[in-house]
Amino acid sequence: MKGGESVEIKPQNLSPSQVPVASGEPSVANDSKRIKRVPGYEDPNVLAAETPFTVSEVESLYELFMKLSNSIVADGLIHKEEFQLALFRNKNQRNLFADRIFDLFDIKRNGVIEFGEFVRSLGVFHPNAPVADKIAFAFRLYDLRQTGFIEHEELKEMVLALLHESDLVLSEDVVETIVDKTFSEADTQGDGRIDPEEWKIFVSKYPSLIKNMTLPYLKDISLAFPSFVVRTEIEDSDLSVGANGD
Repeated sequence: MKGGESVEIKPQNLSPSQVPVASGEPSVANDSKRIKRVPGYEDPNVLAAETPFTVSEVESLYELFMKLSNSIVADGLIHKEEFQLALFRNKNQRNLFADRIFDLFDIKRNGVIEFGEFVRSLGVFHPNAPVADKIAFAFRLYDLRQTGFIEHEELKEMVLALLHESDLVLSEDVVETIVDKTFSEADTQGDGRIDPEEWKIFVSKYPSLIKNMTLPYLKDISLAFPSFVVRTEIEDSDLSVGANGD
């Protein structure tokens, strides 16, 4: 995924007859629309109550989930290769952001993404999701080693990943300057690491840092199924917030 490019995931419309269902299994929406339960399946009403999605939107997300989770291994679970295939059309292409997002979606840390995890995690990207949730998710995205802090080397790795993702080329000196100045501004306590509160303050000063934590199309999901477009773009200002002090 390069800067400004879009990757479209176009789920096919599944009619009720195309979705297998176990005998005697209760319907999700009504008797005419039955959905097969897969490992990690959760009731749409429960998920709607815990996320910004409506029940019908959760049902639409289920169809997308089934499309993705059966693209390579037909087991109703999204494996990392299926996740990468959906994003890059290449199951073998590695990307730090894709790896980190997969890891954060995989709440149970069992190597796969279940339906409930898929909906709850996508809920963070909904335009109506609390900003605090977006900030916390972004913090965990940067906390590569899951220590509860963002360290200097982790920030550098993410900056380099941003550059690679956006096909931008900067010299090592420029990268170091960006990282050093950004880190020093965020690390207000000067202890060599950024804690969640410092991160919250820093993001409030530079809200563009979490702009990709909101995906507008999630507000318009319907059973007709729109095209799901994941955009990742980067601007010079996003990389230089700490360097230029804007």
